[in-house]
Amino acid sequence: MKLLQTILNSVLILALSTSMAMADVYKNGSKVAAFKANDQHGNAYEFEAAKTKYLLVSFDMETGKKANAALSAQGADFLTNKKAVYVANIFGMPGVGRMFALPKMRKYPHRIILADEANLLTSYPQQANKVTVLSVSGGVVKAIRYWDPASESVVELLK
Repeated sequence: MKLLQTILNSVLILALSTSMAMADVYKNGSKVAAFKANDQHGNAYEFEAAKTKYLLVSFDMETGKKANAALSAQGADFLTNKKAVYVANIFGMPGVGRMFALPKMRKYPHRIILADEANLLTSYPQQANKVTVLSVSGGVVKAIRYWDPASESVVELLK
């Protein structure tokens, strides 16, 4: 019986992994799904694609730190004025890491939406060490770019 349970658990894990890997990734013409999350201050946030022009998503801590520095340099209202939303992946961050990361994030003047669910970002394309930038119009992806916050201007990116 124990062996059967182990086999069933393995099959279930494989099936879930396969379905996650096969999730449709956004491309030009894709409708961007709404989602709910919290920001770095614990405030509820509901993403509305129709009201957004740019969606920036960082997937790792180092890239996120560089993006936050670049966004901070532009001031608290920069993203809002550009109708842009910045999402940082924190899913899987251990509790000890959160103890240090979240207080630092609270010091940034711009809003950071925290992606803290396993499948929240599976539809977003990504490149290593870059922030994914979706240009959105009417809730539909019009362009996908990748921003290197260490070497590229966010001001030029969101023109």
